[in-house]
Amino acid sequence: MFHVFYPGETHNAARAGTLARMDARDEGIIVGLLLGEGHFGGDGRQPQITLRMHVRHEALMRWLVDRFPRSRLYGPYHHGSRNYFQWMARGEALVVDLLPILERHITPDLDGHAYDRLTSMTSDYATAIARLRARAAAVA
Repeated sequence: MFHVFYPGETHNAARAGTLARMDARDEGIIVGLLLGEGHFGGDGRQPQITLRMHVRHEALMRWLVDRFPRSRLYGPYHHGSRNYFQWMARGEALVVDLLPILERHITPDLDGHAYDRLTSMTSDYATAIARLRARAAAVA
């Protein structure tokens, strides 16, 4: 099977799916970025987390893709005076790789609003998340 790169999707040669080894610092950076700038939602069928940042943060966005090889980086986009990249985690990249980190660290005490957004997403897409977790467990 192969992946077709759509217009605006940035190629990642390391997309083999092996999650990079992360330490507490890496997890803290990821959680902090997504607490402050991330969007927790979905497309009606599957959950997704999206992060948009100005092109001057390209190195940071590529760092995220290095940590989560199954995620996607799109862009750069140029709309009027806005120049940004968009990083997305969905499917296994979200459910198997990223969600356990977020569920471990995002608590009502840390950030009630972000916790509500995360739990709303996981509730709205509980069936899809359960299906992906079951598939990952069967392969492991």
